[in-house]
Amino acid sequence: QVQLVESGGGLVQAGGSLRLSCAASGRTFSRDTMGWFRRPPGKARLFVAEVNWSGDFTSYTNSVKGRFTISRDNAKNTMVLQMNSLKPEDTAVYFCAAQKNGVGEYVYWGQGTQVTVSS
Repeated sequence: QVQLVESGGGLVQAGGSLRLSCAASGRTFSRDTMGWFRRPPGKARLFVAEVNWSGDFTSYTNSVKGRFTISRDNAKNTMVLQMNSLKPEDTAVYFCAAQKNGVGEYVYWGQGTQVTVSS
């Protein structure tokens, strides 16, 4: 059974940092794009960042550029989202995702981890 499990969420003050991890099991994603999404309270799930299979290419939503860094370790089948200079508007449930299908949609999803940034 393929599983993606997020960890590292929590409560932090504005300006602080958190490091989210995504651990994959059941199969390797070393040849797949992986990404992070978030769902703010009362809103739809939104794209945050993604990284290609080798880690050479990354993409971020504008609101997190310069503050968040996505990376992966294919040997460990893990992905990390380092979040710095956090803002209250970063409060959301964060999800990791893996493997895009033919129309660019992610196939595998984690259950999410809560990030709350207090002002």
